[in-house]
Amino acid sequence: MAMTISEKIIAAHCGAKQVAPDQFVEAEPDVVLANDVTAPLAIKEFGATGAKRVHAPERVVLTPDHFTPAKDVRSAEQVKVMREFARRQNIAQFFEVGRCGVEHAFLPEQGIVRPGQLVIGADSHTCTYGAVGAFATGVGSTDVAAAMAIGKVWLRVPQSIEVTFDGALPRWVGGKDLILLLIGKIGVDGARYCALEFKGATTAALPMDDRLSMCNMAIEAGAKNGIVPPDDITKEYVSQTAPKAKWKAFASDARAKYWQALRFDVSNLSPQVAAPFSPANVKPVEEYKNVKIDQAVIGSCTNGRMSDMRQAAAVLGNHKIHPSIRVVVIPATQQIYLQCLQEGILAKFVEAGASVSAPTCGPCLGGHMGILAEGERAVATTNRNFIGRMGHPKSEVYLCNPAVAAASAVTGRITHPAELAD
Repeated sequence: MAMTISEKIIAAHCGAKQVAPDQFVEAEPDVVLANDVTAPLAIKEFGATGAKRVHAPERVVLTPDHFTPAKDVRSAEQVKVMREFARRQNIAQFFEVGRCGVEHAFLPEQGIVRPGQLVIGADSHTCTYGAVGAFATGVGSTDVAAAMAIGKVWLRVPQSIEVTFDGALPRWVGGKDLILLLIGKIGVDGARYCALEFKGATTAALPMDDRLSMCNMAIEAGAKNGIVPPDDITKEYVSQTAPKAKWKAFASDARAKYWQALRFDVSNLSPQVAAPFSPANVKPVEEYKNVKIDQAVIGSCTNGRMSDMRQAAAVLGNHKIHPSIRVVVIPATQQIYLQCLQEGILAKFVEAGASVSAPTCGPCLGGHMGILAEGERAVATTNRNFIGRMGHPKSEVYLCNPAVAAASAVTGRITHPAELAD
């Protein structure tokens, strides 16, 4: 039977020659991930199973990133639980604050996630790792607890949706705009429990950072996972992040069956903006040109990578941030932070009037480092804009790419970057 890439990876991890959509399986994950919000609950439930030792500690990854550096006593205690559990269980991949970053940027950067793997994480944006050709999906903390105890996770094999992007991308348009376009077309439940498989000439030309951004938001369409079939760009990326690691690339069969096939010509696509209060409330940036803002956030697991920092800095140029707004810039990992420092990008942000933070999820989930007050409005390169997501329930978040965020920071309203750059 012909299978999709997602079906093939699942089959390879449950000892089956083939699997079919809606089939329930027990699979053996290669990576089991949790963060400072989800790991403490997983650790508690692990103890409740009666298990004494983690089944495969070398596969467990614990990253404090949501409320770090610790913003209060409670967040400090959360990380302490992780730290002490890692020591007791000999989990080498506990990454201390100051040596890691936002998990979904850090794991690919470090070569921990690779093509052909099955990755589960107690965080919904674990689907990010599909960009390198892995089957990666978010699960609950109890699923992580079970995987730590017995080394397995149960899954229902998802239906697959083939998403083809064709056409040369216009300037200032990237992976963030492609996924916003898709979500705007199919809605937040249009791919519910499906695998979004990204194909087409446009996808094939995307750099890895853009693929990571695109797969990161597959969950915002309700998808079980997002995935880009490995190609030369993938191989080059993994050769740099994990030069000594072994991995296997999978590809969909020519006759694989898809639940749906969607095709988009993006040759004339404008930067996309998702207005409150849904990632599906998407329109071209030009339609929001009169929307004034109070804050701009550049960072997160969606758009806090090196290319995002460079793009924002390029748009900012020698401009100063508009006097009526504030800007928070968050490089997603320590490595990215250091590279920004070496390239003079941090200096550019600071000289323009921005606040530059240590790597953290921070404002994305309304945690810290940029919370909105009542009635305030922000543009953000983050992935969600639900009611109260970044602070007060009567605040608003507009999702966009880094170029739009930087341009808006200069003008004080939602702005197409061409207004500044051309």
